Amino acid sequence: MAENRASAYTEGIPCWVDAQLPDLEAGKRFYGELFGWSFDEKAYDRFVPARLEGEPVAALAPKTDGRMPTVWTVYFATPDARALAARIRAGGGQVVMPPAPVDDLGTAALAADPEGAVFGLWQPGSHPGFGRRHEPGTFVWAQLYARDTEAANAFYGGLFHDALFGPDAEPDFGRAAVTDVFPAEMPPHFLVHFRVADVEAALGEVGRLGGRVQVPPFGTSYGNVAVVADDQGASFAVLQR
Repeated sequence: MAENRASAYTEGIPCWVDAQLPDLEAGKRFYGELFGWSFDEKAYDRFVPARLEGEPVAALAPKTDGRMPTVWTVYFATPDARALAARIRAGGGQVVMPPAPVDDLGTAALAADPEGAVFGLWQPGSHPGFGRRHEPGTFVWAQLYARDTEAANAFYGGLFHDALFGPDAEPDFGRAAVTDVFPAEMPPHFLVHFRVADVEAALGEVGRLGGRVQVPPFGTSYGNVAVVADDQGASFAVLQR
């Protein structure tokens, strides 16, 4: 597991995901059955860690305000969340939630790119990020669906150049036009992908658990993907490689 720990998460690498849900217990049931996750009894700043074979893979949190979206959020690693937030503003983005400590685990922030797609920043403390990734039941990819992919490449390339384009780049992060998959009116957004052994089997489980298929399976350069929503409306993708 050494490659999955903090040393792997240079600035700009997706290192964590969480979901804000109306019903936390329902979320535990859905994702526990779909991905085989177990959940810590202790919550950290309301967030409950999800684990696969004992290693942290995601977190669920109850929504504190019904006006907040029911969403999965991807967090990009950074050694300095405040400095990165300043660069986001300078690049035309916004800081939605300024950097703030999460117990002793690290420092979190929420930002939006110039088109409004929301993403997180994570400056690690005792929690570096994923303990497992790139395997069934864990995070494998984040896709940004943008209106202007050239502008998105310029913005994120400026923020995370080494992670995206450097000699050792392994970004787990792609950019595509909204209209490649979604209706033109869909706002720009990040879509979190979890790896599965079999997309069709995963879709069957999603339906059995009360979720729904939003976009049937389609081929990409990084695998076979389908977009689904859980039983509370949070969208994510399942990816078979």
